[in-house]
Amino acid sequence: MPAFTESEIDAALATLLERKVQGLIAYTVGRARIAAHALQHGVPAIALFRDFPENGGLLSYGPSIPAGYRVKGTYTGRILRGEKAANLPIERPNKLEMVVNLKTAKALGVAIPQSLLARADTVIE
Repeated sequence: MPAFTESEIDAALATLLERKVQGLIAYTVGRARIAAHALQHGVPAIALFRDFPENGGLLSYGPSIPAGYRVKGTYTGRILRGEKAANLPIERPNKLEMVVNLKTAKALGVAIPQSLLARADTVIE
């Protein structure tokens, strides 16, 4: 459900609760609001960025923001030294990170497999 403003996010969350969803993926702004709402209503929720489980979401798996900024810095330096932006290769994220919030998992009654925890970059207890 597309939602970008606080009122759209609130309306989308209300609709999802009415539909009795059993999980959700947050792709939008307002991830902290979505994480809190999902936890409050017992809905497992995941997102791409680590701020989500840091704010009560169950899990995140996505590109490392600091690694992305390093690439941006490198590209900026190359452009400032005279390279044309059009000639620079497109790079995909080369570092993905997983953050698992065990406190949220326990509150939701969700068992996180040990194999998943072993691969996590960060586990919030």
